[in-house]
Parts: sequence; C-alpha cells; structure tokens
Amino acid sequence: MEVRRNIYFYHKRDADMLVKAAPLFELAERYGFTLVSDYRKANIIASIGDDGTFLQAVRMTGFRDDCLYMGISTKNSLSMYCDFRLNDTSKMIEAITSNEHIKVRRYPTIEVSVDGQGTFPCLNEFSIRSSIIKTLVIDVFIDQLHIETFRGDGLIIATPTGSTAYNKSVNGSVVDPLLSCMQVSEVASVNTNRYRTLGTSFIVGSERTLTLKVISENNDHPTMGMDNEALSIRSVDKIQIKIRDKKIKTLKLKDNSFWDKVKRTFL
Repeated sequence: MEVRRNIYFYHKRDADMLVKAAPLFELAERYGFTLVSDYRKANIIASIGDDGTFLQAVRMTGFRDDCLYMGISTKNSLSMYCDFRLNDTSKMIEAITSNEHIKVRRYPTIEVSVDGQGTFPCLNEFSIRSSIIKTLVIDVFIDQLHIETFRGDGLIIATPTGSTAYNKSVNGSVVDPLLSCMQVSEVASVNTNRYRTLGTSFIVGSERTLTLKVISENNDHPTMGMDNEALSIRSVDKIQIKIRDKKIKTLKLKDNSFWDKVKRTFL
C-alpha cells in the first residue's frame, strides 16, 4: 500500500478544541507524520469532532478520491463516520502505520445538478423540502421514464452511507455501501387519484439518472440540502442526480465494518 505521511487535520479552530487536539498533533509528528496546513498537500485528511464534522471535512476539501479520510470522535461513543476516539491514540497510530490492521472503505457519492447552475457532490444525501406551509409537487423520472408525480413535504435522495441518516428517519432502508446506488424516500407524501406515488422508498442503480422536475404552485423556492448544508440556489425547475464515478476512501479498523457500525449505533 502507498506510504501516506502528510496529514491534514480538520476541526473547529476554537481554543478548547486546540487544547484537546494538541496531544494528537504531537503524537503524529513523533511517529514521522508531517502536519500540513494545506489540505491539497495531504494524503490523509482527519476530521476531529462528530459525523457532521466529517461531512464538512469531505466537502471543504473537495471530495478528494486520491487520499484517505478518517473520522476522530471527541465523544466517548463512536459513530457512522468516526472510527476513532480522540483519547485512544494507540488505535489511530496502529491503523495508519500497520498494513495488517488498515482497511480502506470506498463509499459511493452522488452528484446533483440544479438547472445547470453547477454540479454538487454529496456523501450522505440530497434533500428537497417545501420552505413554506404548503406541499411540493415534483415529477420524478428515472432516465427518460416518468415514474410518478409526487406531492408532499419533500424527497430525500440518499447514498448507502446516508441511508442510516435522514433517510432512515422516514422509514427508508439501510443499504450496504458495497452497492453503488441511491435511494429515493418520501417525506409525508399525499396519495390521491390525481397524485400517485409508490408510497415507499425505492433504490436506483449506478447507471441511472434521476430527474426531479418541480411543478410551480407558488412554492418556487424550496429548501435544498446537501449533506448537512443548505444550497443557496433559490429558484429551481429541474434537478438531475446520479452516482459519481469517484468514491470517498475512508480509513477503517479491520474489525469495524459498516454493519458493525449499524449494530453498534441502532441495536
């Protein structure tokens, strides 16, 4: 495996966090790692915080596919993206210095195009919701086929790793990240003779393109979310979503699979 020695730490810049993280910085240098201030020069990017911090780290460093990401939790408990605890430095050093214990996971990501105004990658999910007390109407297409006309509070398009987040809260399925796909889940759909949906989540393969056409009914400014951030585009007509060719590589412990995480978090 490629030798990776340049590490970039992503974390809050407040004094309390710097005090907590200082022993980790010192330990990394002691074991021969170079701490870089420019993430573009890093081949390991480590977030210190929680799952939200990890998502921000991936987004702020450009969804790089040529480096390893790792999540370090500042809490006593681990999470879906954080495999290491801040005070358990021995496991971190062991994981990044020993090929016997290191394991790389590749997580599928999606890319979202909004009216041709740019392409936005997501690791967890894209969501579109009504910003007023009024339902949205959306025509849903898979490739060129019109599948349904949705009316309700919104839609969630989740990656496999994002299937355990917002998607799960609306009874979506938990999907193994070994499957390169995206899941479409409804938020409070209205089913009538005029508006008819599947009434359940459905999974779309990596070769498909999902298209959402927003039908204007005086709700032209829905709220759109990319992972844990809001998209600043207000007016929207057509959204296209597909699986990206590039995946996010994350550093994992040998005996800490996705399903280990699911069991630890939910069961």
